[in-house]
Order: sequence, then structure tokens, then C-alpha cells
Amino acid sequence: MAGKSKPKPLNVYLYIPNIIGYLRILMNCVAFAVCFVDKKLFSLLYFISFVCDALDGWCARKFNQSSTFGAVLDMVTDRVSTACLLVILSQVYRPGLVFLSLLALDISSHWLQMYSTFLVGKTSHKDVKDSSSWLFRLYYGNRMFMGYCCVSCEVLYITLFLLARKETDSLIDVLVNTTTRSWIYLVLLALLVFGWAIKQFVNVIQMKTAADACVLYDINKKQ
Repeated sequence: MAGKSKPKPLNVYLYIPNIIGYLRILMNCVAFAVCFVDKKLFSLLYFISFVCDALDGWCARKFNQSSTFGAVLDMVTDRVSTACLLVILSQVYRPGLVFLSLLALDISSHWLQMYSTFLVGKTSHKDVKDSSSWLFRLYYGNRMFMGYCCVSCEVLYITLFLLARKETDSLIDVLVNTTTRSWIYLVLLALLVFGWAIKQFVNVIQMKTAADACVLYDINKKQ
């Protein structure tokens, strides 16, 4: 009985979810090129790219086109996009260190998680069934919950960018002025901040869990 033919490298590069990934990169390049010229166009392109993050995952499952390259492309695109936006926010708000710290946490936690995942032989960085943290398991185990946290985080960053008027804006002043305009703004901002806060907390848990996995790997290797 003949075995299944292996997909050629070119075919993997041309998987539908990977093509969506290339389009996301293109949209982000255009978005950041015009970010200081047209904030609305930037926000639209950035958000469409973010929405496509869910679309490429759906296509991968629908058409059975999941690939390691696609998973890495997806994560790198996510991390670079968020990092660029955080760098911009660090330039239009004071203190800028707030956003640079968030950037460092996001990059380090995901890099450690990816590295530890392959170190222990798992196929996905989202495989956290053996984690002792219920929040960590809930985050990666429930697509709706993770989606809420991710959307809250990105929409909050986009909103802050749209609200910035000059390069010396105080982050606290902008948030206070926005929430005092209407109770609707207050509720919406509270929902965004809640989802954002959970995601940052998960990033901390993720970094600690991944670091523990690396240490345990070294201990087991020496035994």
C-alpha cells in the first residue's frame, strides 16, 4: 500500500493560512508606514490584520493546512505587530517606560514559552494541560476567553493611540479625561482594561512556567 505523498516545501508556503499571514504582514507594513499621517487608516489596517489572525487559524483547521511554519509565522507576526505599536505608544505617552515594559514582558514570555514547548517535545505552545495554574489552562483552553483578552489588549492599544494628541501626553491624564466624558466610555474602558490585565497576568505565569520547564529539563538531563 502506497504511503501518503509528502507535501513539497513550496506547497506549504502556499497554504491558505500562510498566504493570509503574508497579507497580514503587508497590511501591517502599510499601517505603520502611515501611522503618523492617518491614524484612522492605521487603526483600520491594524485591526483587520488582527482579525485575520483568527481567520488563518480557522482556515488551517478547515482545510487541514496546519504547519509548524504557519504557527511560527503567526506568532512572529503577532509579536512584531504588538511590539511596533507599543514602541509607538512609548513615544506619544509619558511615562514611555510603561509600554516598553509591556513589550519586554510580551516578547520574553512568548519566546520562553515557545522554546520550552519544543524543549519538552510538545507540538504546540498552547498545550498547557499539565500546568498547575487554572488561569493559564483556562486562557489557552477556552478560545472565547483567550479571544476576549487578546481583543481587549489590542483594542486598548489602538484606542490609546487614537486618543493621543501630542507627544507629551500623560497616560493617566488621557485615561481620566476619557472616562469622565461619559459612563459609556468608563464601562468600555473598564472591559478593555480587565481583559488587558488578565493577558498581562497570563504572560507573567507563562514566563514563570516556561522558565521552570527549562530548569527541570536541565535537572533531568544531569540525572
